Amino acid sequence: MHHLLHFNYLALLVSALILWVLGAAWYSPALFAKHWMAELGIRKDAANRKSMVPGMIASFICDLILAFVLAHVLGWAGVTTVGRGVFVGILMWMGFFVAPALSQGIYENRSLKLFAINAGYWFVGLIIVASLLAVWH
Repeated sequence: MHHLLHFNYLALLVSALILWVLGAAWYSPALFAKHWMAELGIRKDAANRKSMVPGMIASFICDLILAFVLAHVLGWAGVTTVGRGVFVGILMWMGFFVAPALSQGIYENRSLKLFAINAGYWFVGLIIVASLLAVWH
């Protein structure tokens, strides 16, 4: 078994861009920014906007890493259809996001509202990206 698979690097880049754009939309004022910021105690001011740039850069790099790892999981599992991509995306979400994030949030005394906002983003993102990577070789 090959440990590293060969990928369509354009598919990885597009997947990372999808996650990045989805994140920008998800955490925008049009969707969940107000509630997310309130849950974290973040005030809307110019100083916070400057500090967002490193986070946005890190987000894209981490989205690229996530796409690379997810492509490996899909490849090792032999997933080549949208339906199976959705299934793997949901499994990855449950096992690698929901399980650790929920327990960590409980320990940190964070609200379920904050968990739902963040979990919703990863649910949608993992389904989209797993589906795309499953079929775009």
